[in-house]
Parts: sequence; C-alpha cells; structure tokens
Amino acid sequence: MRPDRAQQLAWEQRWALPVGLATLAAIALVIVSAIVVSSIGGDGEAALLRSAHSHTSDLAISSVLQAVGIGLLAVPLYYLFQATGARSERLRPQFVGVVVAAPLFLFAAALLNGAATNEAADEFAAGKATTDLTVQEASKSCRDERTEDAKAFREEFGRGGTGVRRCANEEVAEEAATDAVSGASLRGIATGFGLGGRLGLAFALVYTCLYAMRVGLLTRFWGSLGMAVGAAALLLLIQFTLVWFLYFALLAAGWIPGGRPPAWAAGEAIPWPTPGERASAALGDDGDEPEPGGGEGPGEDRRKRKQRG
Repeated sequence: MRPDRAQQLAWEQRWALPVGLATLAAIALVIVSAIVVSSIGGDGEAALLRSAHSHTSDLAISSVLQAVGIGLLAVPLYYLFQATGARSERLRPQFVGVVVAAPLFLFAAALLNGAATNEAADEFAAGKATTDLTVQEASKSCRDERTEDAKAFREEFGRGGTGVRRCANEEVAEEAATDAVSGASLRGIATGFGLGGRLGLAFALVYTCLYAMRVGLLTRFWGSLGMAVGAAALLLLIQFTLVWFLYFALLAAGWIPGGRPPAWAAGEAIPWPTPGERASAALGDDGDEPEPGGGEGPGEDRRKRKQRG
C-alpha cells in the first residue's frame, strides 16, 4: 500500500468515530432548538413578536443551539470531501472552502436572526414600531371585510363599531410588527448570510455526494438522496438534510448494518456497477445463449429428415 494511501486511511480511521459523534450532536442540537422555540408562536407578526418578547431567553437559547448544531455540520462535510478527494483526481480540492464555509454562514445567520427578532420584539413591545397605515384606512378595510363575511368577522372581532375598531387596531399592529421585523438593524446581514449558507450547503451536498457516489463511498441511493436534500436546502428546507446526516453519522462511525462500502477500506475508488454491468455479471460471460438456427444441432436435423422419410 502506498504511504500516502496508508496515511489517508489512518486519518479516516482516527477521525471516523469523532465525526460520527459530532454529526449526531449536530442533529440533536438542531432538534432541541426547535423544541425550545416551539413555545414562541402566534397568528401573524404581531402575535409572534409579543410571544418572542415574553420568551426572550427561549429565543436566545434556541438561536445558539441551532447555530452550533448547523455549524457542526461542517465536520462531516469536510470528512466526506477529503475522503472522496483521496479517491478521485477529478474532485477539485479548492472547493473545500465552500464545503466548510456553508455551515459557518448558516451558523452566523442563526445567531443574527435570533438577535434581529429580539430587537424587533423589544421595539414592538415598547410601542416604538410605526407604520404608514392609518386607523382610518384600516377601518375601511375592516368594514369591507365585514361585508364580505359578516359571520366570520363577528366571531373574530365582535359586533358593530367595536368589532371594526378592534379589527383596525389589529391591522395597524400587524403592519407595525411587519415593519419592525423587516427593519431590524441585523435583518439584512442575517438574510445575506442565510442565502449564502443555503447556496453553499446545496453545492456542498450535491457536489460531494455526486463524487462520493462515483468512487463508491456512498451507495447510489444515499448519494442521490444527499444531492436531493442539498437542492431542498435552497427552498429553506434545511431540516430535511438531517435525515441524510443521520445516515452519514452511522456510516462514518461504522454502525451501518452490513458495514461500509468497500471503497472505505480499500482507500481507492471502487465504483458501483451500472445496471447493465450487474445484468451482465448475473448472466455470466458464457451464459446460455441460443445457437444460430434456433438451437437445433445435427441430431435434430437427422430426426427431421427421418420423419419426412
């Protein structure tokens, strides 16, 4: 075995268990963060900011847990990228920066979004949030709404002028809350980091999983799934990537039933056979192919001549 291949295998074996455990920790932190933030909610921006103001500590804890969890995903992505690069000369090593930076961008976005939401909630609760929508304009909109569906309007806001005033005040508050959320000082930079992180994560998963599948480190199913969830990350569906990362945590740690694909132990590419190659191998090189003439031999010809005679 070449020294460089031996060194690569030694590095992979040394870090296999830590990578698996770090990936499981990342998944656990993201799940716990979602549980913590579930105490914050409401119908509309105004209700959401009121709830966030009442649960400031929960929002802060959730943001930190989510940030650390997503940031840790850089560990399995880097590990798989390096293992794939050691088995493929076509994988471009300069892309490792994108692979590592993507989770770190999402780490920053999670922290900044939490801080921006807290800022908006404090401003809204203090009555500092403003909007261009006047009570008169909101009242007109509410009367139109009452005309369209009087029963639903009464159930939500009440009857007569009291219901219209309550509806108008709620619409003004909703507009003010929306302006407070979009106008938070950290919202713009948080959005930028979030967009960059999602683009980077999508690229990292699609690119790395594609080449890992080609060299045999990932099966066709899990390689294809990794690329699919990578594309889903662009649609703010980052949570779906956790399914793939859970699998990779077990794969890296060696806890997958049946063991890891042979390319891991070999230290070199062992591509998966194509469907055509598998079918050819099943038949064998000298399978039972019929001979020309429908498989009739000389004896068969003699029997036919005898019958005609």
